Amino acid sequence: MPSNAGTTRLVIVESPAKAKTISGYLGPGYVVEASFGHVRDLPRNAADVPAKYKGESWARLGVDVDNGFHALYVVSADRRQQISKLVKLSKEVDEIFLATDEDREGEAIAWHLVETLKPKVPVKRMVFHEITKPAIQAAVANPREIDRDLVDAQEARRILDRLYGYEVSPVLWKKVMPKLSAGRVQSVATRIVVERERQRMAFRTAEYWDILATLAVANAGEGPRTFNATLIALNGDRIATGKDFEPTTGKVRAGAGVVHLDESGARGLAARLDGRPFTVTRVEEKPYRRRPYAPFITSTLQQEAARKLRLSSQQTMRTAQRLYENGYITYMRTDSVNLSETAISAARRQIVELYGERSVPPEPRRYTGKVKNAQEAHEAIRPAGDNFRTPGEVAKELSAEEFKLYELIWRRTIASQMTDAVGSSVSVRIRAVSTSQEEADFGATGKTITDPGFLRAYVESSDDENAEAEDAERRLPTLVKDQPLTADELAAQGHHTQPPSRYTEASLVKALEELGIGRPSTYASIMQTIQDRGYVTKRGQAMIPTFLAFAVIGLMERHYPRLIDYDFTASMENELDEIAGGDHAAVDFLTAFYFGSSNGAGDQDIARSGGLKKLVTENLSEIDARSVNSIPLFTDEDGREVVVRVGRYGPYLQRAVPGETPAAPAEGEEAGSQGDRAPIPEGLAPDELTPEKVHELFLGGSGERKLGDDPATGEPIVLKSGRFGPYVSSGERKSSLLRSQTPDSLSLDEALRLLSLPRSVGVAPDGVEVFANNGRYGPYVKQGEEFRSLESEEQMFTVTLDEALALLAAPKTRGRRAAAPPLREMGVDPLTEKPLVIKDGRFGPYVTDGEVNASLRRGQTPEALTIEEASKMLADKRAKGPAPRKKAAAKKAPAKKAPAKKTTATKKTAAASKSTAAKKTTTAKATAARKATPAKKAAPKKATASPAEE
Repeated sequence: MPSNAGTTRLVIVESPAKAKTISGYLGPGYVVEASFGHVRDLPRNAADVPAKYKGESWARLGVDVDNGFHALYVVSADRRQQISKLVKLSKEVDEIFLATDEDREGEAIAWHLVETLKPKVPVKRMVFHEITKPAIQAAVANPREIDRDLVDAQEARRILDRLYGYEVSPVLWKKVMPKLSAGRVQSVATRIVVERERQRMAFRTAEYWDILATLAVANAGEGPRTFNATLIALNGDRIATGKDFEPTTGKVRAGAGVVHLDESGARGLAARLDGRPFTVTRVEEKPYRRRPYAPFITSTLQQEAARKLRLSSQQTMRTAQRLYENGYITYMRTDSVNLSETAISAARRQIVELYGERSVPPEPRRYTGKVKNAQEAHEAIRPAGDNFRTPGEVAKELSAEEFKLYELIWRRTIASQMTDAVGSSVSVRIRAVSTSQEEADFGATGKTITDPGFLRAYVESSDDENAEAEDAERRLPTLVKDQPLTADELAAQGHHTQPPSRYTEASLVKALEELGIGRPSTYASIMQTIQDRGYVTKRGQAMIPTFLAFAVIGLMERHYPRLIDYDFTASMENELDEIAGGDHAAVDFLTAFYFGSSNGAGDQDIARSGGLKKLVTENLSEIDARSVNSIPLFTDEDGREVVVRVGRYGPYLQRAVPGETPAAPAEGEEAGSQGDRAPIPEGLAPDELTPEKVHELFLGGSGERKLGDDPATGEPIVLKSGRFGPYVSSGERKSSLLRSQTPDSLSLDEALRLLSLPRSVGVAPDGVEVFANNGRYGPYVKQGEEFRSLESEEQMFTVTLDEALALLAAPKTRGRRAAAPPLREMGVDPLTEKPLVIKDGRFGPYVTDGEVNASLRRGQTPEALTIEEASKMLADKRAKGPAPRKKAAAKKAPAKKAPAKKTTATKKTAAASKSTAAKKTTTAKATAARKATPAKKAAPKKATASPAEE
């Protein structure tokens, strides 16, 4: 695009990638340069504060709270060189165009650039939501001024977060642990995760049973001959399901009015119904219609990318950023589901090309967002341009991750403008009367899709892995009222209630969005912050709060509940939106929040309490550090209260009779060195601290149950519990308990036997000693580098040299070890007629038919699992299909370096230096060995000293 003759324009964007793309769309006379993101910010620490402000009382905050909340901005050291370059360029051009992102953050960066560069030439603001040639040309042709209301809103948010973080975090340093952080949104996000874990800890499972009937029709015609129906009522009363139980007691809810069947009741009823006639009592058929999903916004993109692509929020946003900067998608930080007229036309044209005229509705679809305060003037995330490129057209230009995310966005956008999925749903009720005259009602549902509509292009995933897909069909035979049926099989099936699922990054983002907390630009950083600060860890996709998070949230709930209140945090977002709209003054809002003087802005509860400053400084002495660092678990059988203490060296268990206060560990003393304490193994989730696990930790933990003394060495033999389970220790010797052993019943003789491992079996004819031992994959014999598995643990202590040599001489079995005997043989699968067995695997017991494996869920035991449950578990696993294999990344060969030539003198010098260094190392090691003392437990990973502010 040519500029006016003789006119040179400087276009400033955030990133070099964006600059490179945009420069290709502008003609001569344009210089495109990057600011590399934010050019200045509040000082991060004391070293960043300019010398002339260091004596000011407000310098630590970076905000002069007594003078209109004037912010002290400094240019970071890594931006100074680029700022100098931009200053030089600004003096060589006739106009400056600020082309930063179109949201509040981008508006603020544009304002900071003006304040920092202080240009003498006209400055204009150009905005666009996609980086395509028409969009860039339109933005240059229609510039505007910087929107000061948007800047004020962003600046108010930044100051608000600084005040919150820098005033509340020191309380955590004093009362919980040094270098912790609090943040306006991160603390609320942590609270959500902690509350879910509390629900899991309080959860008590319940068992309930029903009956699955396989019913058959005569003369089925084209439909299926059989179908499944589940018992739903008995004598008119509904059969209890999972929703009917209290999660904290495992008992049926009061007034539920349901029949709670146990195993014997279900099996007995099934027997009484066997051979009885079944009759259809009701058939209801309704039309099925499903509308398409709205186009992606930031939060829904993160959710679906997590479900379908297994990407974290950070990975999703980084990949989307690259797609945006290179012109493939529109701006990816948005909470609007709007599509422009151009985009709607492009989508409808492409639908006709790919799926035909029938797949396009007569009128374009328009969506209204459900997000609080969504900026509807923006657009949803979609493919860029007036004509969408299909995934096949861009495949060779993108990395694998970029391609998958682009395809996801493309499919969602196309589907949003397609026709509804239509079909029919059928609900059937069937009754049978038992030999005891019990009226048993069974129910079955079916769904048939006659026109998939948008489902051809896109099917949304669910956080519930067991949820049925939208495009799944359940076909039933054609049934009519009073039609007779026969039961091919009546199987009693047991179920267990499940605790609420832990949050994933995707579901936590969804929860924050529904509460009106945070904004599209902050979700990904919040997910990362609560992990970096040590408040949340991830196990697979699940987010697990640490006990440190429990202590921090406990303190906030007791002493600053308003600061982590969901409605309060959302109301602050509303206030900021009103500032952005020019309806409120930022100074009034900040004054009410910090000092408590309300001028019609800010939170009234905070205002009445005297504001944040007074809230965190007064009554500080009333916060009992020991209390906030104690998380109660339960009272044990001996009446002792068991709590988790968050200590300097990590969390540990402590128990005491109510009224007694055990002494805190002395300085440098390990938690658990006294009998009433035990360490908590790393990686153990809070809800896994069951009474049984706690008993095990105290029994074999650093409470150290002494079993006796070794008669040969005189050293004590102690039972302990470690990260991988209980073990015995004596001097330098350690040995894990066998699978057949329990800490409660372990005797001194059994411990001595364990400590004899590895056991020398004898010396082979070739002079190499043979050993028997227990390993990660079970018992084995070893000679040199050769290993062979033993069939049982007992063989480690009885195998002879001849038997061991025979094993070692035999060829290796396929895999790491010979198959262990099954834990239980169950019988024949009623669906596949294959034998089912339960085996013990690396990650616990699982059921298998030889082809498909399914792990037993929490609460299920090999002894109690029924064949019907096992059959259903394997059927569900088959339905999901095999997990896709990940391709191994190609390894790059290391670059070869040309060896430097050394002179004779250089070689001698190097050799002398090496000799001296070796002597120093040997001396240092010897000194260290003499001075060695028992090492302290490693402190948990801590955050940087600077508090987080979001």
